[in-house]
Amino acid sequence: MDLNLLLDNLTNPALLFFFLGVIAVQLKSDLEIPPNSSKFISLYLMFSIGFKGGQELSHSNMDIEILWSLLFGIFLALFVPIYTYFILRRKFSVANSGAIAASYGSVSAVTFVTAVSFLEMEQIEFGGHMVAVMALMEAPSIIIGVLLMSYFQKNKQNKISLPNVLRHSLTNGSVLLIIGSLIIGFLASDQHARGIAPFTTDIFKGFLAVFLLDMGITSGKKLADFLKKGWFAFLFAIVIPIMNGCLVAMVSSIFTESVGNRFLFAILAASASYIAVPAAMRLAAPKANPSLYLPMALAITFPFNITLGMPLYLCIVNW
Repeated sequence: MDLNLLLDNLTNPALLFFFLGVIAVQLKSDLEIPPNSSKFISLYLMFSIGFKGGQELSHSNMDIEILWSLLFGIFLALFVPIYTYFILRRKFSVANSGAIAASYGSVSAVTFVTAVSFLEMEQIEFGGHMVAVMALMEAPSIIIGVLLMSYFQKNKQNKISLPNVLRHSLTNGSVLLIIGSLIIGFLASDQHARGIAPFTTDIFKGFLAVFLLDMGITSGKKLADFLKKGWFAFLFAIVIPIMNGCLVAMVSSIFTESVGNRFLFAILAASASYIAVPAAMRLAAPKANPSLYLPMALAITFPFNITLGMPLYLCIVNW
C-alpha cells in the first residue's frame, strides 16, 4: 500500500473528526450531536450526493459500460448475501445469519459519500451513474436475506410477508431520497443546478465532517459491548469486506477502465448497511439481534473501510 496515500487519508479532517468522536466516548465526555441535527445532516448528505450524481449522469452518454455497471451492482447485491449466509450459519442462528448477510450484501451510503470525498481529495474522476448503482444495491440484498430466512427457518408458520419487506426497503428514507435526488439532478438544467451549488457542493465536506463525528460517537458506544460477543463476528466484519473489496477492485476492470468507478465498486462491495437494512430487519426479522449485526457494520466494517480500506482498494485498482 502507498504510505503517502494512507497518510493523506488518515489526516483527512473529516476522518479525524470520526476519531475524535470515538475518543470522546472513551473519555466519557458529554460531547454529542443532537438527534434531530444528525438526521438532518444525514438527509443532506444523501440529497447532495444523489443530486450531483444525477447531474453527472445527465452529461454522460448512456453506453454499454453504464448498463454493465448497473447489472454488476445488482449481481453483487444478490451474490454476497447468499455466500455469506452459509459462512455465518456456522456460528449464528437463521435470523441472525440472514440479517448480517443482508447487511453485507447491501451498501453503506455514508461510506460511499466518504469515498466520493476521498476521490475528490485525490482528484480522481468517476461516473455519475455510480450513484444509481449504489441506489440499486440497497433493496436486492434485503430481499435475498428475507428469502434465506424464510426458506431455512424451522417454524414455517411464522412466514415473512415479502411484499411488506419489499415496500419497506424501497420506501426507506435514505433509499428514497437517494433515488429521488438522482432523478431530480438528472432532470435539472445546468442553470438551476448552479443556483443551488453553494448548498450541494460548497458546504458538503463540512457537513460530512460533523456527520463522521456523530458516527464516531455512535461507533464508540457500540464497540465495547460488541467485543464481548467473541472473535468470529469481529473477524467476519473485517475479512469479508477485504475479500469483497479486493476481488471486485480487480474484476471490475472487465467492463470499465475508470479508476474512480472501479474504486467505488470496491467500496460498495466492501461496505455494509447500518441504516436501510436494520430498519427493514425490525419488520422482517424481529428475532435477529440488532446488537450483533448493527455494531458489526457500524463499529467495525465502517471504520475499517474509511481508514485502511480506501487506500488499499485504490492501490489494487492502480496496480
